[in-house]
Amino acid sequence: MIGLGTGRVLSFYIGVTFLRWILGFFVLGTAIIFLADAVELIRRTVDRDTFDAATAVLASFYKTPSLTEEFLPFAVLFGAIAAFLALNRRLELAVMRGAGISAWQFVAPAVVVVALIGVVTTTLYNPISAAGRERSDELVAEVRGTEALTLTGGNSIWFRQDGRDGPSIMHASAASANGLTLYRVEAHLFDQNEQFTGRLEAATATLGDGAWWLNNVTRYAADGTRGATVPTVQLATALSAAEVHEAVARADATSFWKLPAAVQLAQRAGLPAHRFALQYQVLLARPLLLAAMVLIAASVSLRMVRLGGVTRAIAGGVVAGFGLYIASAVASDLGEAGAVPPVLAAWLPGLAAALFGATALLYSEDG
Repeated sequence: MIGLGTGRVLSFYIGVTFLRWILGFFVLGTAIIFLADAVELIRRTVDRDTFDAATAVLASFYKTPSLTEEFLPFAVLFGAIAAFLALNRRLELAVMRGAGISAWQFVAPAVVVVALIGVVTTTLYNPISAAGRERSDELVAEVRGTEALTLTGGNSIWFRQDGRDGPSIMHASAASANGLTLYRVEAHLFDQNEQFTGRLEAATATLGDGAWWLNNVTRYAADGTRGATVPTVQLATALSAAEVHEAVARADATSFWKLPAAVQLAQRAGLPAHRFALQYQVLLARPLLLAAMVLIAASVSLRMVRLGGVTRAIAGGVVAGFGLYIASAVASDLGEAGAVPPVLAAWLPGLAAALFGATALLYSEDG
């Protein structure tokens, strides 16, 4: 048996080893993601009159932190596998086992480290990445010229609003200026009794003081009959600029600390709040997901290394990681659609992965 002081030193050493490998994979992945996104953005905008290479690169730079949040679980998985293999190659694992230290004891420091990484990235890194994503959106809109930035990640924008003339449902293909300018707009109009009265089609809509100013507007009656085209139409709204922004913004461009308020604002705007609630729960569940990655890495690395199967260890980790990614993606789609509660969609993949990794490690270590 080892003393308490020695045990603390050993735990610190193991934790630092895992942290170094995880940060190494994270930095490498960040560089690859940045280069790939910058090249793709330049490729899509190089033929536009508004193209500027420096702006495109800067837009990718601001966007990269948001993209690396999705890569973080894989950095933890690959870093944990590499750390286990490194400890094994230096015979450190064999010495630990000879001193009576079980696998659970040298896995525990790694779990603590990645759980702390999860807390830090949720509370500190996510707000930075959300602000960067919003700034990136503005820069992308500049280099894409008249092709406006879609704030909802490629999906069209829908939200409901109330006004002094009655409620209406707004639909737009894209938006810019934090959602205060909409493009290719349809406004479905209703009276105070919720009866459909017609619709307006406009090239753009800009939010003013208590009203949308629609430009180049074509009127349609309730029966679909086309009316006159007029330069401008004023459509009253009770939504504030902040509420409109939250109604059309992407969940991944909203800071962790602002997500609870975003849920309330989206509900007030008549927009389903599933995406914001899901993003909030996903961020809360991140420490559990990262801890599950370490358990999976341990389950595929320790047993395989003793059998001499380093390649199988790496392949097993990759398969397990992508399997968890697919399960998380499916759960997220169900959560965004409202098919399952956001809490369940966010926490179930990590919990299932943690139980699988712990069970596999328990079986391989204790029989």
